[in-house]
Amino acid sequence: MTLSASEVSRLKQAPPVDGVLPVVLNRWSPRSFSSREVSPADLAKVFEAARWAPSSNNEQPWRFVVGVRNSSTHSKIASALAGFNQAWAPLAPVLILGATKSTFTHKGAPNAYALYDLGASTALLVLQAAALGLAAHQMAGFDHAAARQALEIPEDFALGSVIALGYLGEPAALANERLLAQEVAPRERKPLKDFVFSAWVSPAEPS
Repeated sequence: MTLSASEVSRLKQAPPVDGVLPVVLNRWSPRSFSSREVSPADLAKVFEAARWAPSSNNEQPWRFVVGVRNSSTHSKIASALAGFNQAWAPLAPVLILGATKSTFTHKGAPNAYALYDLGASTALLVLQAAALGLAAHQMAGFDHAAARQALEIPEDFALGSVIALGYLGEPAALANERLLAQEVAPRERKPLKDFVFSAWVSPAEPS
């Protein structure tokens, strides 16, 4: 029997860690979205959170192209999706494409940290979404050239991810068995010793 949306949401919660923000532990990336729309007020809040991310030289190089359901922008982003993403992501009420300016505005020099800064901004966006009870799923699986052409994004902007945003839907709405299995599988993460080092590659002992 397929789990319900509320059961999956509980399953996906990471084990509690004292002092770690609950929103960090509870955030996950679903593929099933309900038909419920995201309010303009909540959409503004997620971008407000993204706005306050740190960036190299305070360049704030990130840009977000946002399409709400039934808009031409939503259709353009959806049409650029690839593989399994075509089967579920277009049903999300909001699709967002992140991009970042690859040169510094004030001097024209390459900005080696532009994609890093876009990632930081996007991380705050999805955490704010989770705090509002929204679900967000970031995707690398899309045709960059098609998205760039359809949305008329200049060549000096590097593309990041497409983000599906909305409210959690019922897992059973996913017709594909592989997608359904991923939807109801517990979340897994590497232990700290695998990526926190005191020397390469000697595990540190964070207390």
